[in-house]
Amino acid sequence: MDITTILGIIIGLAALIGGFVWEGGELAGLMQLAAAVIVFGGTLAAVMVSFPFAKLRTVPKAIVLAFTSSQHDENQLIEDIVSMSTIARREGVLALERKSNVHADAFLREGVQLAVDGTEQGMIKQIMEYEIDAIQNKYDGYAKIFESAGGYAPTMGIIGTVMGLIHVLGSLTEPTSLGPSIALAFTATLYGVASANLIFLPIASKLKARGEDEINRMEMMLEGILSIQNGDHPLLVRRKLVSFTAITHQKAASPSEEIGA
Repeated sequence: MDITTILGIIIGLAALIGGFVWEGGELAGLMQLAAAVIVFGGTLAAVMVSFPFAKLRTVPKAIVLAFTSSQHDENQLIEDIVSMSTIARREGVLALERKSNVHADAFLREGVQLAVDGTEQGMIKQIMEYEIDAIQNKYDGYAKIFESAGGYAPTMGIIGTVMGLIHVLGSLTEPTSLGPSIALAFTATLYGVASANLIFLPIASKLKARGEDEINRMEMMLEGILSIQNGDHPLLVRRKLVSFTAITHQKAASPSEEIGA
């Protein structure tokens, strides 16, 4: 579970509601079912019109990605690739077939298998980059849905406010009720702007960040695969891979790696 996403939304809601109550507002004044129906129902409808069903069905998975932390251990991944490079230098690339087949990461398994099969380096790079582009497009697609919702929600809030004001102007015979009625009308705008800037757009940004992390990890593995095929020294492989991470501490090479040179 990614605590930052949940904590951010909670803090944002607490700040908005707390500030409103602090200034003397009544919490019940923010609870307007009609405004919620107009804003969230209208936003949902607009998003459904904007995207095909094949993309909309990915929304639950996108939400899970936004609210969960990455399970990948980049340090362990680097160690696995460096270990493979050591084996490849000692015994040849063909010796990696059994080791790669049991690795948990499908992208790395596929890349190493291509190297074992003797595929040209240019072709390996092309194939793997196609997969990287596909992952990039997937995350961009996730983010676009929420960006779209973040664009529609404020507009739906304005529509709800205009509808409320139309109702208010039709009841001018009761001047005493104008103040509360106008306040209720503007609740829709509050719902739209708040949901866009506190939920939809931040989730879109989080999904983009998730995608960037995944792409960086895949590019790191690709560099490792190409280095293994080149027969690069394990120390050089490690240095290349660490450059893809935010790690500031680089582990010292083990004696076994130096012997394998």
